[in-house]
Amino acid sequence: MAKALIIGAGDGLSASLARLLAREGYAVALAARSIAKLDALVAETGGVAHACDASSEADIAALFDAEGDAGVVVYNPSFRTRGPITDLVPADVQKSLQVCAFGAFLTAQQAARRMVPRGSGTILLTGASAGVKGFAQSAPFAMGKFALRGLAQSLARELHPQGVHVAHVVVDGGIRSARRPEAGDDALLDPDAIAGTYLHLIRQHRSCWSWEVEVRPWVERF
Repeated sequence: MAKALIIGAGDGLSASLARLLAREGYAVALAARSIAKLDALVAETGGVAHACDASSEADIAALFDAEGDAGVVVYNPSFRTRGPITDLVPADVQKSLQVCAFGAFLTAQQAARRMVPRGSGTILLTGASAGVKGFAQSAPFAMGKFALRGLAQSLARELHPQGVHVAHVVVDGGIRSARRPEAGDDALLDPDAIAGTYLHLIRQHRSCWSWEVEVRPWVERF
């Protein structure tokens, strides 16, 4: 059975993706800093959960020791801190870079070490509007997401010729959730619809691999 590993699992996009991949026949492994919140999702998908700090080299290495045969790896974590540049706490800025970008590097490195010898695999990195446009008083998130996008582009150029598909998904808009209910007229992205885009990327033929896809509500301004 094909296996998918989703890092940064929670109750939003990653949950939608876990449900979809489970329905498509994947054995789903979920990783998060706190796994108590994943109990219901694990039961629903028949998956397994691993406690993991995505920015920890040791944690990511241990995760891949356990789930390294995954053919699909999704990196979803983010950490955002806001404020005027004069007031930002350096430790929070560092954490944003570690979670948004450094953890993605650690994940991609471990995945590539296993996928390249096989000549197959898919690595998907979840980006955001901030990865293509830096907003005022959001410098740390922009730094982290710009770095993530650069990592994805570089990896695609390196790994595509070796049979490993790398793609970056720019989620350009708010995602509907229990904390952010629908505002009407599909003004928020449906997490199930985003998951469908991930599945499309996974299934792309290698003759037409995408390295980046943007998804946004039809009312979102470019």
